Amino acid sequence: MRCGAKCFLVEIEIDAKTKVMPVNARTSAEARKTIRREYGTETQILAVKEEKRK
Repeated sequence: MRCGAKCFLVEIEIDAKTKVMPVNARTSAEARKTIRREYGTETQILAVKEEKRK
């Protein structure tokens, strides 16, 4: 993990199924970029939420 990184929960749609993936990133835009690099640009990103610590 990098300095200032947070955990984001990214909800994506792959093959007509929705998945929630945890991503470590500094911003929500960086979390989206990480998902696009991993699953391709055609992946539908539905929501990006910051995971709250307990």
